[in-house]
Formats: sequence, C-alpha cells, structure tokens
Amino acid sequence: MVCKLTIGSIKIRIDDMENTDLKTKFKAPLEFLSAVSAKCPKCRIGKMFSTPIYNFGGQKMNPECPHCGFHFEIEPGYYYVAMFASYALNIAEMVTLVVAVYVLTDSRSPWIYSGLLIANCIILAPFNFRYSRVVLLYWLTPGIHFEAWRTEQKENEKGI
Repeated sequence: MVCKLTIGSIKIRIDDMENTDLKTKFKAPLEFLSAVSAKCPKCRIGKMFSTPIYNFGGQKMNPECPHCGFHFEIEPGYYYVAMFASYALNIAEMVTLVVAVYVLTDSRSPWIYSGLLIANCIILAPFNFRYSRVVLLYWLTPGIHFEAWRTEQKENEKGI
C-alpha cells in the first residue's frame, strides 16, 4: 500500500503503512511546515497574518483564524511574551552573523561588526516580529495543539 501526501509543493510518499493511526497522523498538515507558513496552530489551514512579511504598510495579524475561528490573542497583553522569543531569535541571528563574518573575513574591526549587526537587526525585524508570534503560539503556549476536527469542520460545511 502506498500513501501519498502533498502539502503545498512538498510531496511525501509513505510505503507499506499498516498502522491506521500513523495514516491519519500524516493526513494532517505537518507542524513545522504550517509554522513556517504562519498558519493557525489549531487547524493549520487559516492564515495568522493578513499581509505579507515585507511591505510598507506593516504586518497585520488577523484577530482570529479565518478558517476555524480560533482567537489568536488568548488574553490581553498575550504578545508581550513574544518579545522574549524575538530577542532570542535576534541574538541567534547576531551570533551566526558574527561567526560567519569572522570566519570569512578574519576581520577584527569593530566598525564592520557594528554596521553589519545594526543592518541585520533592521532587515530581519519583520521576520522576527512574525516568527516570534508563531513560535509563541506553536511551541511556547501550553494548551494550544492541533485539533483535526477544526480542519474537517469547514470541509464538511462545504461538502468536500
């Protein structure tokens, strides 16, 4: 028996699957791909953001999932915690950049490092804003997990 799964442009083929629990597990969109696409953590179909990551109008987050209706801001001030995730992302990016510049150029000038780090923080600020919220909802908030019935809910309403 061959089971094929297609998520976006990624195709997964699973041969000889005997366990039915494993089959149903692979029907759901994969967690990492859904997080990278900034999809709802409950249904993994609806978009968390209504605007692209880089645009002049800023990023706007949907108040609730357009597919399943999950309210993204669980409580007032919920996304203040995302600042800590953003800080961790920023530090990881800075350390990676410093090590890469040192290995590639063997430079000891503080001006090169300062300029590159400031440019890195400015260029990756929209990325950090978006993915700090995604990380917070997907992996740092207990109680928010994928619920398959939310995926099937709209499909049943549409008659699929």
